[in-house]
Amino acid sequence: MKYNFSMKPSVLIKEINEFIGKEVIIKGWVYNKRSSGKIHFLQIRDGSGFIQAIILKGEVSSESFAAAEKVTLESSVEMAGIVREDKRAPDGYELTAKELTIIQLAEEFPIGKKEHGPDFLLNNRHLWLRSKRQWAILRVRNEIIRSLNEYLQKEGFVRVDTPIITPSACEGTTTLFEIDYFGEKAYLSQSGQLYLEAAIGSLGRVYDFGPALRAEKSKTRRHLIEFWMMDAEAAFVDFIGILKVQEEMVYHIIQSVLKNCQKELEILERDTQVLSSIKLPFVRLTYKETIKLLNSLGSDIKIGSDFGNDDETILMNHYKKPVFVTHYPAEVKAFYAKKDPNDGDFALVADLLAPEGYGEVIGGGERESDYDTLIREIQKRNLNVKDYDWYLDLRKYGSVPHSGFGIGLERMVAWICKSPHVRETIPFPRLLGRFRP
Repeated sequence: MKYNFSMKPSVLIKEINEFIGKEVIIKGWVYNKRSSGKIHFLQIRDGSGFIQAIILKGEVSSESFAAAEKVTLESSVEMAGIVREDKRAPDGYELTAKELTIIQLAEEFPIGKKEHGPDFLLNNRHLWLRSKRQWAILRVRNEIIRSLNEYLQKEGFVRVDTPIITPSACEGTTTLFEIDYFGEKAYLSQSGQLYLEAAIGSLGRVYDFGPALRAEKSKTRRHLIEFWMMDAEAAFVDFIGILKVQEEMVYHIIQSVLKNCQKELEILERDTQVLSSIKLPFVRLTYKETIKLLNSLGSDIKIGSDFGNDDETILMNHYKKPVFVTHYPAEVKAFYAKKDPNDGDFALVADLLAPEGYGEVIGGGERESDYDTLIREIQKRNLNVKDYDWYLDLRKYGSVPHSGFGIGLERMVAWICKSPHVRETIPFPRLLGRFRP
């Protein structure tokens, strides 16, 4: 008699510990297989987790045993069986099968157990996502997003969705993607910051979360053409106040990942002691102090220069927890950065650098709130004042001290997972010369 899979609902593998000794139905994909005569071991995943299933000849129908013999890697299957706890099993539980049916018999999977180069894996990214490592990274990414939203909402920030198509630059004109907007010149957004500054006049504390695009011809392990960014702005919050928001948010993210992604971090072989040892407050160094320290560590960087990736790596191999580098030269930062009232050559801005050589993950600071000062800074940088008419209006109608920051999601994921390249931290990376699949 054919097994009736509709007699009870299927369960998720992540919930399997609730059904020890009971019969369940699971649906998923075969990601590994080994056989020994009258017994087959199938490793099954369903997106929520992994489990080993045992198919014994004589314990299942001849049709089920034949299905276990012919099933191929990445075939989709449906299985009924008894859940058993077994500490020797790869994930602590096993399923002793009663019935197995193949939903779709997969062709030979192109990604084998041998080593593959990055180009091959990027070309097959749509299939490489199924690997255990990519599964773990994407779940950590999801937890970072969840905990980031949780913290901001708890602190009174309201999510405001900002436009992708904009008439002007936020971060600088050299990395803009220009498009034709029905006969007018427009750009793909680099950041939603300027629009969030408008929204604080309505909601006080706001943030967005979405894709940012920068035509940056860089091939470093930290750069993507399209990445996800969270920008936040807060009215009546000064420079010191916004640093506190940032470090508390990052600390909250770390604690949430350590609590909710133990299995994923184990798969990634992440040294969690490095993360759990991070405590508040974070290190704070001025730009001048950082230059002096870098020189002592072997860098030849000079006052007035912006930090390169090598400088950030040298610095963050020196510290075991995140570091704020503050008070950069005003000339290397954006037009909207507020200058230090004690030294106008420097701005009230900060980059948060992650340890273990990962460099900048957050950039932010206090914004200039004075109309006339902003006009001068826009003109000084040879920007078109007319493009910023609406932004300048914000300084005419109830301007207030305010600050904000932006966090690059993929860089944060790379650091938390200790991934060697940001291309692993987004489902379908867009890199210089690559936008497929």
